[in-house]
Amino acid sequence: MLSFHTCPLATLGGKDTGGMNVYVRDLTRELGRQGLHVDVFTRSQDEHQPHVKEDLGWGNRVVHVPVGPEVPMPKEILYGHLPEFVGGVREFARAQSETYDLIHSHYWLSGVAARSLRIAWGTPFIQMFHTLGHMKNRVAQHPYERESDLRIRVETELLQDADRVIAATPVEEAQLQWLYRADVGKVTVVPPGVDLNLFYPRPRAEAKARLGVNPDYQLLLFVGRIEPLKGLETLLRAMALLRARGVCDFTKMCLSIVGGDPDETAAQKNAEMERLKALREELGVADMVTFLGKQDQDALPDYYAAAEVVIMPSHYESFGMVALEAMACGIPVIASEVGGLAVLVRDGETGFHVPDQDPGALADRICQIITDPLMQREFGEQAARYAQGYAWPLITEKIVAVYEAVLRGRRDGKPPTV
Repeated sequence: MLSFHTCPLATLGGKDTGGMNVYVRDLTRELGRQGLHVDVFTRSQDEHQPHVKEDLGWGNRVVHVPVGPEVPMPKEILYGHLPEFVGGVREFARAQSETYDLIHSHYWLSGVAARSLRIAWGTPFIQMFHTLGHMKNRVAQHPYERESDLRIRVETELLQDADRVIAATPVEEAQLQWLYRADVGKVTVVPPGVDLNLFYPRPRAEAKARLGVNPDYQLLLFVGRIEPLKGLETLLRAMALLRARGVCDFTKMCLSIVGGDPDETAAQKNAEMERLKALREELGVADMVTFLGKQDQDALPDYYAAAEVVIMPSHYESFGMVALEAMACGIPVIASEVGGLAVLVRDGETGFHVPDQDPGALADRICQIITDPLMQREFGEQAARYAQGYAWPLITEKIVAVYEAVLRGRRDGKPPTV
């Protein structure tokens, strides 16, 4: 398993940590439970951490390969370090006398490494992008949000070079065909899963007590990276509209934002975090909105359980792991009708869809849910039932079927079929 630019063990909510980290970590664990040995290779970002960790159980290892300075680096710089990373992976395999049946690469940078390793080892590779450069460029509002021509070119090449491509949703499959002219005969749709041993319904009052939230308050929750793509400006403007309309009891409503680090120094601070904090003051909702910073995955169930509703106002999501985790906890989700969220969240059943970048529509749906306890309960119960179909054991069986098809095709000299 290749996750070059970010480690599956990293704390969530940082600039480059999110759903992909959870995916790699949880899929690896479940593959181990099902008897498949996995080594996950990632770039070392902390010289004080062991280069080999066995935190994923079942004999699986996370191997931190020293590549350049062992500190976080921008992704645009990391591309130049890929040959060194590939060399480190090959050296580890030689030293451990390991051979691998398959390579599963995550994100376009890892795909470049997978392609080189296939040449060196003759090992087939399966590619998963998690996000697409073309889609990010379609929703970018500023030049600095745009992805490079290099990324677009490499993603296009990888769609041709990979033995198999896994898309998270039929929407992503369509985007690959529409924007990249991909051969969809090479693409298999398998959604991410959710850990139902961690994310399950639990009493809201107890969760609020553990978090120190006033039991009389209605808690709205956002979980995700602090970046323009996540649409937090739309959510803040929706909160201001709700206050201005006077239709809800705002002395007992609060919005908690999990992600980023609100206590970074000025030099370190995420520019988007600064902008959103300034907007919070400008809109007059500072008393209602709290930035909580990054949180460990094991702490998230209490945040979900304490919330009346989870809100995902993203401009683009390839899938939407947060929505799935919230639904598994029995919490309704209001989400932009974009990407994977349009498939995952069932409008009027497990939550609501809203148009992207429409604070008014978002405010309407927030008010509808928080003023209707019966709707909250019905949506939550339906969401929890729906999430059962995404349990990691079920999803992993589908991934293993893709692996087996690729290996079978390689043996038979035929394109893999699933």
